[in-house]
Amino acid sequence: MSTIELPNYTSNPNAVRHALEQGEGLLRLAPTWVPRSFLMPGRRIKLAPQDIYAYGAHRGGIDERWFASTTPAANDNRVIDEGLSYVVVNGKKSFTLLEAVGHLGESLIGKPLWDKYKRWPVYSKFFDNMGPIPHHMHQSDEQAALVGQQGKPESYYFPPQLNSIGNNFPYTFFGLEPGTTKEDLRRCLENWNKGDNGILDLSKAYRLQPGTGWLVPPCVLHAPGSLVTYEPQWGSDVFGMYQSLVEGRVVPWALLVKDMPVDKHHDLDFIINQLDWEGNVNPRFKDAHFLEPIPVADTRSSGYEDKWIVYGKVHGKELFSAKELTINPGAKVTIKDNGAYGIVAVQGFGSIGKHPLRTPAMIRFGELTEDEYFVTSDAAKAGVVFENLGEEPLVTLRYFGPDTNPSAPIVGAARRS
Repeated sequence: MSTIELPNYTSNPNAVRHALEQGEGLLRLAPTWVPRSFLMPGRRIKLAPQDIYAYGAHRGGIDERWFASTTPAANDNRVIDEGLSYVVVNGKKSFTLLEAVGHLGESLIGKPLWDKYKRWPVYSKFFDNMGPIPHHMHQSDEQAALVGQQGKPESYYFPPQLNSIGNNFPYTFFGLEPGTTKEDLRRCLENWNKGDNGILDLSKAYRLQPGTGWLVPPCVLHAPGSLVTYEPQWGSDVFGMYQSLVEGRVVPWALLVKDMPVDKHHDLDFIINQLDWEGNVNPRFKDAHFLEPIPVADTRSSGYEDKWIVYGKVHGKELFSAKELTINPGAKVTIKDNGAYGIVAVQGFGSIGKHPLRTPAMIRFGELTEDEYFVTSDAAKAGVVFENLGEEPLVTLRYFGPDTNPSAPIVGAARRS
């Protein structure tokens, strides 16, 4: 896979510093829209219907919105800044968050993350499709390094506010049925050009429940269903699709091997061994990956509730986490966190710090909303003041980078309590 070209930056550290001072440690972000040529948009993430094909029909419909992203989208025929979040200053898109972190990294993401990664290493998105997507995996760091990329663990949360309708297939296939052999999978790959290669016959579908989620390590197969999904994940866009036909649409072999070395593109043993076999055939898969929301503390008498919605470790490492904050009408609260985060409002309106926080009903492509912010590490630790100025709950989703929340729950904690 070729290296992704990034835009040439023209701002300077003083411009970023001024924006931070003006925003009192918060940066307002513009919506970041991403199309996928091989999928059908679900039309529930509030992008105006006339703008679904704003990049052109040849690029496919827009089915994703990325949050606080410094990760470029790995799409063919992409525009140069595709996937990158822009900071809004004085009502205009001024510079990318990638550029801001590059100029003033420690001031934005905190010294530990900057010293270790020299970037904001995670991002999140809304993922919204009419139907399911192919059974696929994301490579590990070691596998992705073979093509100059990084691995991609990810997580899912299904916001109730965006899932009043489940669309065509609100079920996700995960992994492979216990007892499946590598020879079974080999036959699926050998049958790629015969239509449906039958890989879903080897898997199990789980009905998706709004208000819950899943933790998905690298090298584990999954075929996401049609609920709108909030996805905190590692800052990479690698994948390999192992299913040849989805809802009558052909999946090209190139999407299976796009992030594998060129000399391995037809090496079936190599392709099969990209999978974590034991992880895929785990007979207690749900116990190891299913996430239920867990209150951070009992604060309902104070007019708000903060819940863990993404938590747990991937191969012993805390790589990302997320919380859902609900504030009752009229309530004003100060929320302290351990580090920087990206945040988006999904219901209601009010304020975050000195900034308005409004959940839009519909967004035109290119419109600058007031529903998304990046909160710097220092501001998060000092405490951010939220106020609900409406007549319904104000609900936000915020996600964090690695090693920020070591006291977060472990997977399965909700069922053990």
